[in-house]
Amino acid sequence: MYLLNLTLGQFLALFGSIAATLVVLYLLDRSRRKQVVATLRFWIAADQPPVVHRRKRIQQPFSLILQLISMLLLLLAIAQLRLGAPLANPRDHVMILDTSAWMAAFGPAAFGPAASSARPARRTLMDEAREKARAYLKSLPSSDRVMLVRADALTTPATAFEYKREKILEAIAQSTAGSTALNLDQALAFAHQAQALGSHRQGEIVYIGAGRVTAQPTAFPNVPTDNLRVLPIADPVENCGLRKIGVRRSRTDPDIWEIYVSVHNYGAALKNLTVNLTAGGTPAGARRLLAHPGKDQELTFEYRTRAAALLEAKLLPHDAFPDDDQAVLELPPQASLAVTVYSDDPDLLRPIVGAVPRVKATFHPTSQYRSAAGGGLVILDRFRPPSPPLSDAIWIEPPAQGAPIPVKAKLEGVRFEGWCSNSPLCAGLRSKDLRLPSTLVFDVAPDDIKIGQTQGGPVIVARGGTTKTVVFGFHPAVSDLRYELATPLLFANILRWMAPELFRHSTAAAGSVGTLTAELDPDMRPENVRVLHEDGSPLPFTTRGHTLRFFTGTPGTVRVLAGDRETVYSLTLPEMWDSKWEIPAGAKRGIPAFRESVAVSRDLWQILAVLGGIGLLTEWILFGRLSRGARKVRAGFSVLRPRFRKAS
Repeated sequence: MYLLNLTLGQFLALFGSIAATLVVLYLLDRSRRKQVVATLRFWIAADQPPVVHRRKRIQQPFSLILQLISMLLLLLAIAQLRLGAPLANPRDHVMILDTSAWMAAFGPAAFGPAASSARPARRTLMDEAREKARAYLKSLPSSDRVMLVRADALTTPATAFEYKREKILEAIAQSTAGSTALNLDQALAFAHQAQALGSHRQGEIVYIGAGRVTAQPTAFPNVPTDNLRVLPIADPVENCGLRKIGVRRSRTDPDIWEIYVSVHNYGAALKNLTVNLTAGGTPAGARRLLAHPGKDQELTFEYRTRAAALLEAKLLPHDAFPDDDQAVLELPPQASLAVTVYSDDPDLLRPIVGAVPRVKATFHPTSQYRSAAGGGLVILDRFRPPSPPLSDAIWIEPPAQGAPIPVKAKLEGVRFEGWCSNSPLCAGLRSKDLRLPSTLVFDVAPDDIKIGQTQGGPVIVARGGTTKTVVFGFHPAVSDLRYELATPLLFANILRWMAPELFRHSTAAAGSVGTLTAELDPDMRPENVRVLHEDGSPLPFTTRGHTLRFFTGTPGTVRVLAGDRETVYSLTLPEMWDSKWEIPAGAKRGIPAFRESVAVSRDLWQILAVLGGIGLLTEWILFGRLSRGARKVRAGFSVLRPRFRKAS
C-alpha cells in the first residue's frame, strides 16, 4: 500500500492535529456533568469550598476511539491510499498538439471505419494527429499527469496537468486546425517552463504534428531536447497555393484596378495551373501558368469598376490542401462627392470646382434653391437663402445681414496679408500681396479657423460642427486670386477637410493571418495611424521607423488608416509554413512502451470513505444526541408503567 496524494509526513501531521483537537474537545466537554436532583433544600453553600485536586479523564473513551478511527479512515481516503506496488515516481508529461493551418491538409487516403465502404475516406493530418495523441495517452501509466497544449502561432494550454484521461481525451477531440503557422520553439519553451513549475518529476515533452514551421526568428534558442519525443505525421508536400493578392488604382485611369496575384509551389514537381478571377459573381479574368517548384510567380490583371465589389481568386486544380486555393478580397468603392452650386453666374465657379477630381458638380440658379437634407456639399454664390442648408456648405460673399458668421466690417481696396500656418486648410498656400477690391471681415469665435486674413481681420473663415461651413468675405474669381494657383488648391483643401474620403488613396490586399507589416510614409506620425478590425474596434500595433507591424490570428478584414491613405487587408488565406523542422538527434520517436508493475495498484478511497462515514454515524447513534434522546424516551415510559406489589 502507498499514499498517492500525500506523503507519509504530511499524513501524520494532519492526523496528529486532528487527533489532538478531538482529545482536547473531549476533555473540555466531559469535565462537567449535569446532575438532576429532587430539591435544593438541603444544599448548603460552604463559605470556603474545599479544594479538590483530581485529574481530568475522558468519560467516554470508546466514543473518542471510534471518532479517531473514523477520521483516520477519511484522511486515508483523502490521501488516496492505493493497494499494490507503487509505480516509480509519477511524472508530468506535456503533449504539444500541432493545430497550425497546415494540419487541415489531406493525408494519404485511408479506408474509413465502416467495413462495407468501398471508397477510401480521406483523412486530414489533424485526424492523424488526434489518433496518435490518443494512442500516446493510452500508453502512459495511470499515475502520470498529462497537460495538452495546442500550438500554432500562439501556444495555448488546453488542460492543466490532469490525472483524468477523460478530460484530456475531450480536449484532444475538440482540437482543430487553425489559421496560422506553427511556432514550435515557443511551444517547446512553454512546455519546459510548465514542467519546471509542476509538483512531480519531469516526464516527456511530446510533439505530435507534421513539423512545418514558420521562418520567424526564434526567441528561445537554448530549449533543451533531452526529454523530447516526436510523433511525426506524414504529410504531402505537392501543394500549390495563393500566397497573396494586391490591388491598387491605376495611375493613368483611376477607374481601373491593377491586380497582382502571387502563386507559390511548395512541392518538387512542375505544375500547370489556372487562376480565375470573379468580381461580384461575374468573370473578371483567367490566366494559365507553369508553377516552378519552390518559387513564387506573379500574374497581373486589370478590372474596371468604380463600385465596391468582392474580388474572388481561385486556383485550379485543387490539391491536398485546398484552403489556400481560394481568396476573397474586398474592393473599396471609388469615392466621389456631389456638389450643388447655386449661382447666377456659374461660369466664374466652373473652373474652380472642376479642377478637383471625383467631384460631380451641378449648377442651379439661386431661384431654384432647395434646403432639402442630403449628402454632398452646397456652394452659395452671393445670395442669402430663405433657409440655411442642412449639409456642408461654402458661402461666397454672402449679404452682411445673412452671413452664417457675424460680419464685423466691410473694407474696400485692402491688401490680403497671408494664410494660417497651423491648419491643413492652408497646406501649400504661399500667395501674398494680393489686392481685394472689397471684402467682408468676420467676427470669429475662438474655435473658428482663420484661413485668410487682412490687416482688418479674417476674411476666409472655417467653422466645424455637425455640418462644416466655410465663408468667403470676397469672391475669389473677381479678385487677384483668380490668377493664382492658390485658388484651386484652397478649394481642394476645403474639400479634403469636409470630405477626407474623397482624397484617400485606397489599396487592398488579400493575405494570410498572422503577423503583417506595412510601410508608412516618411512624414507619417504613429499617432495619426489607426488599425481597425472589420467591426471598427482598434487592433494593437507597433511602429519602428517607417514600418508598421500588427498581428491577427483569425480571418477577417483589417483596415489601416494612415493620413490620406487607406489599405484594406482581407485576411482570408491561411498562414503557410516556410521550412521543415529538423528533429533533434537525441529525440525519441514513436509510441512508447511504458510498463506498469505486475500488481496493478487499485484505489481504496471509496471503501475508506464509506467506512469512515459509517464509523461517525455509529458514534452518533451510540454516544450522541440520539442516544440521549432514546434514554429520555425510555425514562418517560418507565414513569407511566404501573407498579405492582407482590401479594403477601
